[in-house]
Amino acid sequence: MKGFFQLISSTEFLQLFSRFQPLAGVQIPLAEADGRILAENVTAPEQLPPFSRSTMDGFAVRARDTFGCSESEPALLTIVGEIAMGSPGQDITLKPGQTARIWTGGALPAKADGVVMVEYTHLLDDDTVEIFRPVAPGENVIRAGEDFETGQVILERGRKLRPQDLGVLAGLGITTVPVYRQPQVAILSTGDELVPPDQTPAPGQIRDINSTTLAALVREAGGIPKQLGIIEDSFDDMLAACRQAVADADMVLLSGGSSVGRRDFTLQVLEELPSSELLAHGVAIRPGKPTILASVDNKALFGLPGHVASAIVVFHLFVRPLLRLFSGLPADHGLQQIQATTTQQIPSAIGREEYVRVQLSWQEPGQPPLATPIYGKSGLLSPLVRADGLLVIHRDSEGLDQGASARVLLFP
Repeated sequence: MKGFFQLISSTEFLQLFSRFQPLAGVQIPLAEADGRILAENVTAPEQLPPFSRSTMDGFAVRARDTFGCSESEPALLTIVGEIAMGSPGQDITLKPGQTARIWTGGALPAKADGVVMVEYTHLLDDDTVEIFRPVAPGENVIRAGEDFETGQVILERGRKLRPQDLGVLAGLGITTVPVYRQPQVAILSTGDELVPPDQTPAPGQIRDINSTTLAALVREAGGIPKQLGIIEDSFDDMLAACRQAVADADMVLLSGGSSVGRRDFTLQVLEELPSSELLAHGVAIRPGKPTILASVDNKALFGLPGHVASAIVVFHLFVRPLLRLFSGLPADHGLQQIQATTTQQIPSAIGREEYVRVQLSWQEPGQPPLATPIYGKSGLLSPLVRADGLLVIHRDSEGLDQGASARVLLFP
C-alpha cells in the first residue's frame, strides 16, 4: 500500500487505470440502446436494402435501351406494367424495348438496371412512352446490398450508438444489441455539517451540494448514479456505508473524505474493506490535490475533495475517464478542447498542473475565443455557474501572460 499523501502526476494517476477492465456486456432492446456502447461487432444478417429499388418516380428500364436517345431522337419503349409500392418487382421481367412504371422506393423489375425520371418522358399512349434522356446502369437506383452485404460488419465494438445507427439495425431486423453494462456509481457525502437539500440547515450546517452535482456528472458520463446520502464523521458509519456501496456498485465516490484532516478514517476504512488496495493518495494538480483512488477487485473507490469546485475538476480529469473505460470507451476525459487567448496574466506555481475556471467570449469569426479567469474562494459557488470550462496550465510553467494561447477543456 502506498504511503499517505505521496503526490503523483496526473499522467501517473491515469496509468493506474490499466488494472481496471471494461464491464461485462449485456443484451438490451434496440429501443433502449441510444447512447450506449457496443460490446461486440454487429454484422448484417441479410442484405440492406433487401432488393434493388428506385430512388425516383419514373420508368424502370434496361439502361442499354436508352443509350443515344435525346429530345430529337427519343427512345420508344413499351410499357408492360406498373410496380405498386410494396409489391415484388420480380413479378415483371423486362425484355429489350420494354419498361415499367415505377415509384420512389419501388422494387426494380427483373432485368431492369436503371430508372428514367418522369420529367424526361412523354406518354404517347397507354402502352408507349418516349424517353428523352439516357441513363447509365445503376442510375436512380439503389442496388440490393448496396448499403450492407450479408455478413458485413455494420458497427464496430466500442461505438457509441446514435439514432441513425439504431435505424440501420432496425432496417436489418436486429431488435437487440450487445452493449457494455452501464457503471453503477454509489455517491456518498461525509460531514456532520451536511444536511439534505430538502432540509433547512441549522446554525453551522449547510446543504449537501456534492451529491446532486456528482450524480448529474455521472449520468452525463453514461453511468447510473446511486445517491446513498450523508455519512456522519464516524469511522463505523463510514466503513458500513462503504462496504455496502462497494458490494452494490462498480464505483464509489466518497466526497469530503480525502483531506488531511480525515486521513485516519479514510485510510482505516480502505484497510478494512475486503481485498482493498490503496492506489494513490495525492495528485499534483490544483485544485484536487488530496484525491484518493483505491480498488477492490475491478471496482474503484474515489475519495474526492469536499469543495464542489475541486470535486468537479477531479471528476472530469479522473472519474470520467474511468467511467468511460468501464463503459468500453477510451480512458480519457472525452471533453471538447479548444485553444483560447488569455485576457490577463494568470500566475501559477511550478510543480503542479493548474486548472483555472474561465469564462469564454467569442471574437470575430476565425479567431480563438478570449478566456477570462473566474477567481473566487474555494467554497464559493457563483464562479462555477459562470465558468465555461477549465484552462490548463502545465506543471513546469509559472503561469501565462496576457495574450497567451492556452488549452481549455469545455464543460459538457
